[in-house]
Amino acid sequence: MKTSTLTIAILLAAASQSTMAAELDLKVTNLTKGIHFTPLLITAHNSEDTLFEVATEASTALQTMAEGGNIAELVAQATAAGSDMAANPAEGLLAPAASTTATLTTTDGNEYLSLTAMMLPTNDGFVGLNSWKIPTEAGTYTINLNAYDAGTEQNNELVVEGSGAPGTPGTPGIPAAPGGDAGTGGTGVLSGDTNTNIHIHPGSLGDDDLEAGNSDLSNTVHRWLNPVAQLTVTVK
Repeated sequence: MKTSTLTIAILLAAASQSTMAAELDLKVTNLTKGIHFTPLLITAHNSEDTLFEVATEASTALQTMAEGGNIAELVAQATAAGSDMAANPAEGLLAPAASTTATLTTTDGNEYLSLTAMMLPTNDGFVGLNSWKIPTEAGTYTINLNAYDAGTEQNNELVVEGSGAPGTPGTPGIPAAPGGDAGTGGTGVLSGDTNTNIHIHPGSLGDDDLEAGNSDLSNTVHRWLNPVAQLTVTVK
């Protein structure tokens, strides 16, 4: 059977449509009661350049973000891969119940959307979206986002702020509690979570003693259930 010139043209047009650039309006909302998000990184990328991959070991760049909120290495990685990105749209922390917006123009081949930001106060928890396929049809789409554990640090739930504070890879402890609602004097939570790969975060336990106890976190403020954020994508 011969394929007509018209049929070939239609097939080529369809293939081109699947990789066509897109104009996106993005809105990220923090759904938690007492967790802040560090600077967000949102990327549009090809099928190879993911910010993270569940059930695999975290990269150094991902670990640096998940333990200290520093997205510079992930930005450099995305830039080298030719990804399009919106970095730090909230210009700092995204507070509980707050939202931030960004616009993103994708280039040909960058068909997937990913997002990361550290969650404070946690040891190595982050909100994430991994390789969501950007629709080719115009419209508004809503995605609920889960909290992930980078698997790079034990969740001892101890806040160590100030000089010598954690935040660099391999240094234990929570670098900050932005809401000013954490305690001190905790002895450390004994976690049975031995999964060293990226996985769904088991959540913070906290306790009701802000001057002692096992945890420096509050069990009425810093606990959460998934989803922890919502991403609204408007494809123009």
